[in-house]
Amino acid sequence: STANAPEDDAPNRYSRTDRTTYSRYSRDANSSGGSVPSNALEKRIEELERELAKERQENARLMKMTQDKEELIGKLKEEIDLLNR
Repeated sequence: STANAPEDDAPNRYSRTDRTTYSRYSRDANSSGGSVPSNALEKRIEELERELAKERQENARLMKMTQDKEELIGKLKEEIDLLNR
């Protein structure tokens, strides 16, 4: 279970960096006088951050399922080898 720990905190690890990056882009857009109101951009960024966090959680879940299935396949192969002997 310790091997899976880095994957479990992957959404947290990236979200801080992403927020910093998004904040920088948001400031750049505001300073350039874009036609889209900054409030709408901030809301859209928050929506995208939530969606990104959900996708990362789903990705981590799928990676764990893949690892579990690979372990099961390995165990079943060992059992087949034993039965063949």
